[in-house]
Amino acid sequence: MSDVSVASPNIEDRRLRIQFWRMMVGFWRGPTARQAWTLTLALLALILIAIAVQYGLNRWNRYFFDALESKDAATASRAVVLFLGICAVAILVAVAQNWTRMTLQAHWRRWTTATLAGLWLKDRHFYQLSIAAPEVDGPEFRMTDDVRIAVDPVVDLGVGLINAALTAAVFAGVLWSVGGAVSLFGFSSPGGFVAAAALYGAANSLLMLSLGKPLISATASKNAAEAQNRFELVRIRENAESIALIGGEEDERRTIETTLGSVLARWGGVIRQQSLVVFIVHGNVMLAPVLPLLIGAPKYLAGEMTLGNLMQLAAAFVQTQVAFNWLVDNFVRLAEWRASAGRVVDLWLTLAAFRRRQDSEERIARVGTEGDAVEMTGLSVSLHNGKVVIRDADASIHPGEKVLIKGASGTGKSTLIRAIAGLWPWGSGRIALPARATLLFQPQKPYIPLGSLRNALLYPTTGVMRDNAEIAAAMTRCGLRSFIGRLDDGDRWDRILSGGQQQRLGFARLLLQRPDIVILDEATSALDEESQQSLMELFRRELSAVTLISVGHRPGLEEFHDRIVELALKSDGAMMVEADPVAEDKRQLRFLARVLRRAARRGGEA
Repeated sequence: MSDVSVASPNIEDRRLRIQFWRMMVGFWRGPTARQAWTLTLALLALILIAIAVQYGLNRWNRYFFDALESKDAATASRAVVLFLGICAVAILVAVAQNWTRMTLQAHWRRWTTATLAGLWLKDRHFYQLSIAAPEVDGPEFRMTDDVRIAVDPVVDLGVGLINAALTAAVFAGVLWSVGGAVSLFGFSSPGGFVAAAALYGAANSLLMLSLGKPLISATASKNAAEAQNRFELVRIRENAESIALIGGEEDERRTIETTLGSVLARWGGVIRQQSLVVFIVHGNVMLAPVLPLLIGAPKYLAGEMTLGNLMQLAAAFVQTQVAFNWLVDNFVRLAEWRASAGRVVDLWLTLAAFRRRQDSEERIARVGTEGDAVEMTGLSVSLHNGKVVIRDADASIHPGEKVLIKGASGTGKSTLIRAIAGLWPWGSGRIALPARATLLFQPQKPYIPLGSLRNALLYPTTGVMRDNAEIAAAMTRCGLRSFIGRLDDGDRWDRILSGGQQQRLGFARLLLQRPDIVILDEATSALDEESQQSLMELFRRELSAVTLISVGHRPGLEEFHDRIVELALKSDGAMMVEADPVAEDKRQLRFLARVLRRAARRGGEA
């Protein structure tokens, strides 16, 4: 069994584009195909209409300025009215194009995020991802921010590219047909305006590209420094108590000053590069409208073209420059798209690899049966890289039985109970659970959702109504009586409750939900021995019918279990064996002696 293969952050451009479109083409297929194609074709039609409007405006320049040159007031007046009509159409087309473009982006983003989230949540991949592919960091950011940066620019850049290509073709034709031959230094060149536009655009593009690459690296360096600065600030907030107790404020201040200095130094590099870019951009803004006038002035002065022709050429020249500079204008945005698209593709490929492995490789078979026992048959549990942790385990746990799993560190106790709970798929063999049984897994740190304390107690069955008296009784039994008055308060209960109180809340959940099978993983580690004994007593009284499978190292747990299973570490994987009853009796006697000595000391102090 090999590791999951994921895309490299340095994935080559061609492969990135191929993988990106392999993933994204699904939007134009299946249930969303009709909507996707309708929006796409509507957007293409609006682009064509917008180009036609631009061409009409270019022709209007000739019509209007010829009227001015001939001092034809009536024609000039009609041109003004025509201009208002062209403007109205242009505005409507721009609004329609903007609405269609943004709607397409929104639906495409929704489809992409929903697709990735579906793969992420399917078969508990969200849990397995952190174990088998920890290098694929921040999946939640990849499915939100990175998807937005990867999807939205594709539509914007696609619209811009199509518009640039059509604009270049249409207005190069205008320059060729209207401009005619251009004489320079005694030489006559047919299509001189087209050649001038192409040469000027190429020179401007090469210059911008030479400046754009350093700007991208400078921006990336600055962003990395800012991320480090944010990390330092978050680290201080998360460790505020420890830093305050040992008086580490001065050291932290120096660290922040160092990281902030790095941010400012790298900002200097960005400022220098952007200043050069601004110099070229504004130079182009000033020169591009004037250059065609300078080239065409001799022909106009010689009477070879009208003022309308000259103004039409000037407008067409500017339009071709906008088209020729499309790559330059979008160079930085393309780089940003590449980075985010790579992160999205990484996540998609990794989740797809999980799915392929699940379909093709041997996994632990976790099935529901009509029986009433938990059965493990030929069970081998492996790490995600194929290393066997537990091999050839066979066990049967009957209804209501309480089983404690023990073993040295590294024998795979927590991995085994995660396999029983369905979280750990790597390995082979079979785990059979009663099909109608409800199972509740309680880890060392219970999950506490946002919202009220009531929701936290009832999670994940928050839709089921519970009587206040029943909830209060469970809280009282589990040592949370002081919080009954705050049952409907919405707060960050994961921060308000201590570690021990959170574990008490977990046991209160058991009382309220009463599952058939309970799996505990160090669920009493934050409790003192007296509290542990009180809560574990639940499985002798209120929850006596529950099947209990637990892992724990704390002394005193043995007396609350019917059986103890040891994981004995071997060179080729741990073996599951029943514990020696005599040795367990001795351990229980030693624990009882400690309890009696502690009680005697408390009695003497009283």
